[in-house]
Amino acid sequence: MSLALSILDQSIACAGRGEDDALRDTLDLAHEAEALGYRRFWVSEHHGLPTIVGSAPEILLAAIAARTTRIRIGSAGVMLPHYSAYKVAEQFRVLDALAPGRVDLGVGRAPGTDMRTAQLLNPLVRHAAEDFPQQVVDLIRWTRSERHLGAHAHPLAPPQAGFERAPEVWMLGSSDYGAQLAAHLGLPYAFAYFFMDGQGVEQALSLYRQLYKASDRHPAPQATICIWALVADSDEEARHHARSRERWRLDRERGALGPLQHPDDIHFSAEEDTRLQGMRRRAFVGSAETVAGRIEALAHELQLSEIVVNTWAHEPSVRRRSYALLARALGVGAGGTA
Repeated sequence: MSLALSILDQSIACAGRGEDDALRDTLDLAHEAEALGYRRFWVSEHHGLPTIVGSAPEILLAAIAARTTRIRIGSAGVMLPHYSAYKVAEQFRVLDALAPGRVDLGVGRAPGTDMRTAQLLNPLVRHAAEDFPQQVVDLIRWTRSERHLGAHAHPLAPPQAGFERAPEVWMLGSSDYGAQLAAHLGLPYAFAYFFMDGQGVEQALSLYRQLYKASDRHPAPQATICIWALVADSDEEARHHARSRERWRLDRERGALGPLQHPDDIHFSAEEDTRLQGMRRRAFVGSAETVAGRIEALAHELQLSEIVVNTWAHEPSVRRRSYALLARALGVGAGGTA
């Protein structure tokens, strides 16, 4: 089975470096991802967090569009209840004009932040989630250059392009809700496997495929998952660099958030080390051979032809090396699936 690889980047702030460096690292990684043969490069949306600092994907994607020429670029995703669907459609029609035919628009219902910050983004956010399905319907029509509710979202696609020149709308989720809505609307679906170490993925994908209603652009279901993975030249080296994210996950559980720490500066208590054992057994961390084999097995088990990979490391060079090793191991770019 040929397996395509894509990237989700979250612009992670790292101790000892400015938060603006995280955004420049994202731009550098997008350029590298295209050269390596990755299919897509997605960026996330979070707010008010000192770790994940990519708060405006629509702006970051414009910069990525200027640094790339072939790779698909997109959001994973825009948290739609914060915004007007019309304004989001305008933003992504502009992006489509800048990167014709290679823009993905992933949307989600979750706030991507705490409720206090969510209310600063949209004072009516507590009720906005109820309107999410209709927002998605409106968004699809406007992104396809249709006249909807008496208005177009400009700039329009060239007349001869039709909806083929529209941003490709994806539904994102980590529960059955997103899977069922994606199936009902005939949209591609991406499951956030890395949120809960894959809990619920089988049921979500099964519901999506069973309930899928064919649409003009997507006559058959199209699903992917996003995993967290870290590859290095040896299992030992990979486990060392993974300590940064392990420390972050433990700290997050007690409400202590901050930039990613250097692995050399991290120490775990005996109790913490015991708690991490289960996480480590499930993690996609190790040499290229180790991780590639596990990814291929998971893709086969879930009947997927594409996997999205999210990688955190304190050093940008470690992260780029991880993506390069993984691409080579899975045959992406050089004779593999781009």
